Amino acid sequence: MVLKPQPIYEALESLALTPKPTRDTARESVILLSAQGKRFTQSTARHLATLDRVVLLCGRYEGVDERVSQLFCDEELSIGDYVLSGGELGAAIILDATVRLLPGVLGHADSSRYESFGEGDPAPSAPNPGAPYLDSEMGDSSEPITRPIPRSTNSSNGILDYPHYTRPADFLGLPVPDVLGNGDHLAIRRWRRQAALAKTLANRPDLLLTADLSDDDREYLANLGYEAPAE
Repeated sequence: MVLKPQPIYEALESLALTPKPTRDTARESVILLSAQGKRFTQSTARHLATLDRVVLLCGRYEGVDERVSQLFCDEELSIGDYVLSGGELGAAIILDATVRLLPGVLGHADSSRYESFGEGDPAPSAPNPGAPYLDSEMGDSSEPITRPIPRSTNSSNGILDYPHYTRPADFLGLPVPDVLGNGDHLAIRRWRRQAALAKTLANRPDLLLTADLSDDDREYLANLGYEAPAE
C-alpha cells in the first residue's frame, strides 16, 4: 500500500507548488510526514513559524512513492520513534506546535518563551561576569543579585518547565509548597529553577547534556544523584 506519485503531484500543482529547484524554500516548505524523517522538535516549530507557507504531506500505511520526496519535499519529519498508520495525527501535532508560535495566537507574545523547550531569557549583558544582575520580573529591581537566576526554566535552553499549582492550597492532604506563598520572589525563582531541574532529571535526563547549567545547578543536580558524563 504505497501512494502513487501522480495524485500527489496533481494536488501540489493545484497549490502552485513546483519542484524543489524552482521554489523559494526560504518562504515556503513542503514536508512529508514519515517514520523515517528527522525528529520534530520545538526548534523545528520555531523555524516553520517564520515561513509564509507550510504544506504537510501525510503518508498512509507504507507511505508514498520515494520520488515525491525527491522532487517536492524539502524535508521529512517524524513526531517520534514509533509508527502510525498515517501521518494525519503527526500533521496535527506539527500544526498546533507551530501555529501557537505565531504572533497573536497566545495571550502574550512571550508566553511561548517561558515554558518547556522555550527560548527563555537571553543571557544578561553585564560589564563583567561578576557584575550585578537586576531582577525585574517581580518588581524587585532595586535589589542587585550577584548571579542571574532565570525567570523561568528555559533561560538554560530547553530543560523542562517547573511544576505549576492552583487552588486549593491543600488537595487530599498534599499542600502547595510553602515557598510559593511566602512572598519571597527570589526564593520562589530559586525553587522553580530547582524544581525544573529535578523534573528534567526524572523525566528527560538527556536534556541536561546540552543545557546551559550554572555551578549552582550542577551542585543541586549532584545532590540529587546526577552524574554528568565526562567531557
